[in-house]
Amino acid sequence: MEERKQAVALRYKAGEDAAPVVLAKGKGVIAEAIVELAKQAGIPAVADQELLSLLAATEVGEAIPPEAYQLAAEVIAFVWRLDRELQRRQRKTGKER
Repeated sequence: MEERKQAVALRYKAGEDAAPVVLAKGKGVIAEAIVELAKQAGIPAVADQELLSLLAATEVGEAIPPEAYQLAAEVIAFVWRLDRELQRRQRKTGKER
């Protein structure tokens, strides 16, 4: 039996959020919709099963648990690096996002 896809969307606003906050989460078609909406918004999706497992019990609107901080920080840093690189390339080519 194939395991259903799962997804969690996080938000972190430096200076505003004490820790990343769960914006949305779901399985199956809801997970697929979360990933598709992120894609349409230009937000990269990162697959991390360990972080997903740690966030399973976290409710939408709640900050992530302390045991998930390190993994979430790695994912957020990765996304920020991707964003900076994209901005650098866009400046170089004269295109805006």
